[in-house]
Amino acid sequence: MVVSAPETQATAAAAAAATTATQLIAQIEVESVKCDCCGLIEECTPAYIERVRERYHGKWICGLCAEAIKYEIVRTERLISTEEAMTKHMNFCMKFVSSGPPPDPTTHLIAAMRQILRRSLDSPRRLRSTPSSPNKTNGAIRAAALARSESCFPALSG
Repeated sequence: MVVSAPETQATAAAAAAATTATQLIAQIEVESVKCDCCGLIEECTPAYIERVRERYHGKWICGLCAEAIKYEIVRTERLISTEEAMTKHMNFCMKFVSSGPPPDPTTHLIAAMRQILRRSLDSPRRLRSTPSSPNKTNGAIRAAALARSESCFPALSG
């Protein structure tokens, strides 16, 4: 059997590509790691895990909890450290987990959404987007109000 030069080069290139892919896969190791706040398990590279642990004083914090910690720092009226914000968030998570499931999930969801809305309305003005910011009318500041026009449950037409 006679093999032409272009076929040999293609075979060699394919073998080199397969070897390179195998080396890249070996380099991209992922580990499962559990959040020290909420218990969420994520798969991340060891380098990323190390960077997060350096940032949060040796604790693994998932992305969602990291955002909550940043928000805690911003919304607090006085300047607090990352460690203090992380402690507040961890206490909140422990209370939430220890409370168990709510007796009525629908009512619990509505109460949670109400609390989120109140927190967002009470947050510092610089965090708000333009449409929900207070409006100036003739020099007076008027806060944007939420109006309820009809029921949350639409009528079913038969």
